[in-house]
Amino acid sequence: MIDLNTKLQSKSVSQFIRKYSSKSFVRVFRRNTGAIIGLIMIVVLVGMVAGAPLLTPYHEPLRLVANPFIPPTLAHPMGTDDLGRDIFSEVLYGASTSMTVGFFAAVTSVLIGMLVGAIAGYYGKIVDDALMRITELFQVIPNLLLALVAVAIIGPTIWNLIWVIGVTAWPSTARLVRAEFLTLRERTFVEAARGLGASNLRIMFGEILPNAMGPVIVNGSFGMAFAIILEAGLSFLGLGDPNIASLGRLLIEAQAYLRIAWWISFFPGLFIALIVLSLNLIGDGLNEALNPRLRER
Repeated sequence: MIDLNTKLQSKSVSQFIRKYSSKSFVRVFRRNTGAIIGLIMIVVLVGMVAGAPLLTPYHEPLRLVANPFIPPTLAHPMGTDDLGRDIFSEVLYGASTSMTVGFFAAVTSVLIGMLVGAIAGYYGKIVDDALMRITELFQVIPNLLLALVAVAIIGPTIWNLIWVIGVTAWPSTARLVRAEFLTLRERTFVEAARGLGASNLRIMFGEILPNAMGPVIVNGSFGMAFAIILEAGLSFLGLGDPNIASLGRLLIEAQAYLRIAWWISFFPGLFIALIVLSLNLIGDGLNEALNPRLRER
């Protein structure tokens, strides 16, 4: 049996590890120049999107406000499109759509992946085999193809896009969590929790999962970038929500005017590239800060 002293000792050790890891995380993350640049970029971009009502007088981005094909000017910093809509407003509100879809889709995929990976890694055997076969089935089908079919069936609303992207992107998280659970489920602190009478749910989500969150957080940042690209791709193919501004919709509408109005495609593409680049830089920094092997370099 595990006595009370062992229990208290394990708690104090756990608190010490958390405190040390927090300080070490900040120190390692700060020395990664790329991650700091990515963090600054995403803060600026989120600030621009959040401040869209103050930065642009056109609060209805799909409204016609000027003559078509006006190049970038002080009145229209990114010009106007073929219908006379202000591209600066469309880009800011379209980026808001992309970030919203990316964030909630990433959260959805991480939650599904954590649940599947935790159950598979903890119970193993038949349960593990069954869940991994389902995971492999989702991985075999290309994400874009699966998302195209699903959105075409249920309709191209923003919440349907979030659900579809989240459901198609969870296998990578599931495999990461499963691998961590297979490594951690036989550790001493898990045996101590079992000895204290903890339930399986308590051990899975209260003891093992917190110790497996490093790779999940890193994968979540990359997953958000992937979700933004997938949403832009679906909108580019005409399966985005037609009632809201979208960067992907801007790009498909700009195809016919690449030679006469370069700004219509340039600025939406630039915003997508900057958002995805900043998230990937942050993901690299998180990976270095949360990975003990990389942290020791």
